[in-house]
Amino acid sequence: MMPRKFMSGHEKRKRKQRIDTLIQSQAGSLDKFFGSKKQKESSNVVENLENKEEWEDMGNEENENLEDNTDAGAKEPNECVDEGDHEDMDVEVQNEDMVVECEPTNIDDPRNWDKIDQNFIDFIVERGPVRRDGDYFPKDMEGRHFTPFHYIRRLSNGEKQDRRWLVYSSASDKVFCFCCKLFAQGENKTLLATNGLRNWRNLGQRLKNHEASNEHIASMSKWIESERRLKKNETIDQSVQDQIKKEKEHWKGVLVRIIEAVKTLAKLNLAFLGDNEKIYQERNGIFLSIMEMVAVYDPIMQEHFRRIQNGEIHYHYLSHKIQNEIIQMLANEVKSSILRKIKDAKYFAVILDCTPDISHQEQMSLVIRCVDVSASTPKVEEFFLEFLKVEDTTGSGLFDELEIVLASLQLDIGDIRGQGYDNGSNMKGKHKGAQKRLLDINPKAFYTPCGCHSLNLVLCDMANSCNKAKSFFGVVQRIYCLFSSSPKRWKILMENVGGLTVKSLSQTRWESRVDSVRAIRYQASGIKEALLELADVDCRDDAGAKSEAEGLVRHEIEDFGFLVGMVIWHTMLFAVKCVSKTLQKEDMHIDVAIDQLKGLITFLDKYRASGLAEAIDEAKEIASKMGVEPVFHEKRVIRRKK
Repeated sequence: MMPRKFMSGHEKRKRKQRIDTLIQSQAGSLDKFFGSKKQKESSNVVENLENKEEWEDMGNEENENLEDNTDAGAKEPNECVDEGDHEDMDVEVQNEDMVVECEPTNIDDPRNWDKIDQNFIDFIVERGPVRRDGDYFPKDMEGRHFTPFHYIRRLSNGEKQDRRWLVYSSASDKVFCFCCKLFAQGENKTLLATNGLRNWRNLGQRLKNHEASNEHIASMSKWIESERRLKKNETIDQSVQDQIKKEKEHWKGVLVRIIEAVKTLAKLNLAFLGDNEKIYQERNGIFLSIMEMVAVYDPIMQEHFRRIQNGEIHYHYLSHKIQNEIIQMLANEVKSSILRKIKDAKYFAVILDCTPDISHQEQMSLVIRCVDVSASTPKVEEFFLEFLKVEDTTGSGLFDELEIVLASLQLDIGDIRGQGYDNGSNMKGKHKGAQKRLLDINPKAFYTPCGCHSLNLVLCDMANSCNKAKSFFGVVQRIYCLFSSSPKRWKILMENVGGLTVKSLSQTRWESRVDSVRAIRYQASGIKEALLELADVDCRDDAGAKSEAEGLVRHEIEDFGFLVGMVIWHTMLFAVKCVSKTLQKEDMHIDVAIDQLKGLITFLDKYRASGLAEAIDEAKEIASKMGVEPVFHEKRVIRRKK
């Protein structure tokens, strides 16, 4: 029979299982490379030479079996692929756009030293045993736990020696022997070298017996000798060690530059990806373009790109998965720093606001307000933490979401001393609102409605209660719509006015309408001339525009009542906007806010008494510039041309 040129189904399944195991072992490789100091329990992950050799053997075997198909579907050498992407893999990748957060492996924990090679041993020996001051030692069923007391050996003559070899594993709550775990060989290994020891009752005696054993003494000798040689670069494979160190520095330099590029793009809120992920091709995205620019001047990136183009390396660390992983790590670090500040302050206030996003999903923003005591001068700060997807917008649903997110952030709901929302009934309701449900659990969480929302609602109700006010703002919007409907009309406007341009009315923030009124208040004559010119220019093409422009001039702009209302509204909106901007400051105190609102009320009272006469005088000046003479008759303001 002719030899078979393809793999059997059983061999393919075995190969796929080996590949999946290797892919899972690469999770969190960035943290493992830099030696992350976070104490998190994760799976036993250690890169080992055996897996790498198995990968290479598997690739060579498959290339021999598939001689005729080696070029089919092969990736180009400059394509930026991620870990786990291989030319001959039969792995179906699903949900590639989904970013999976994986907890980094703590390489300082001896629990993760099951499968190690000589390179890993040299790396760990160079770092030395790590002890953390903030370790938490849980108690067992008898109420006993490990204590740092055992790190010191007390001799019979009163001397004290540091047991450098004793390390504590927070992941397994056991102690190990550092040197025996790395160097002990044979079948006579003790528990301190294999599974670890948790016999806290007899730990002292067990440690004394272990450090007097021949196996421990031999491992200590190997450890000390290896440590001395590594410090002096006098190992037997010194050339190999130099090459490993050089390669390590190269990859550190590459990762530092990649991280800086990710930080820059994230800070500027720019898109990373393009139409493809291949270097030196058109439309490959901003990230790869920046790395290409860096490679022009930086020798480390030049060498990295040379290896990619020559096909010398497979893992480039330039793909979108690496970018997403770095972004997630940076986001977690920023979030952790914010949470540390909040926990240091202990007491805080919550600010919630809901709005539908572009995908028509109700989105609630969570803002925490606290006193930042970490700064040299303590000050009040507000920190945005995250957006929450809300399915139930009732008071109960919003409060449940708040409870869940506070529990996930490890913040005590009993430490809340303030809550601020808008004036929606689901938020401020005194019977079933979110603020009432929080007060039932924590009576100290004082509720304060948003001052800006309240001020905006008062202004909105005031304007909607007056028909002349509705008519006035309707005219302002008509002027904007007329000029903004085409570039030709906008050009006519710009030729007749100065620096201010007409603006559309805001539907949510009423105080911001002062910008729309200001453009007409100080450029009434220029807008009138622009409307007249627009009526003459568009008379041939658009009869509707001609009629609209002439109607705005004769019945609105030249109307003295409109001019008086324009002056009054500009003055009132300007005063309200000043107070509103002050209320929106992060360091605003409630006593200052009360004084600001009292001052606004006093101003409006005075303006009601004497403001009409002042507004009429200003309107007369505007009318004279426009060529309109105001005439009063039977307590009504009428218009008469000169």
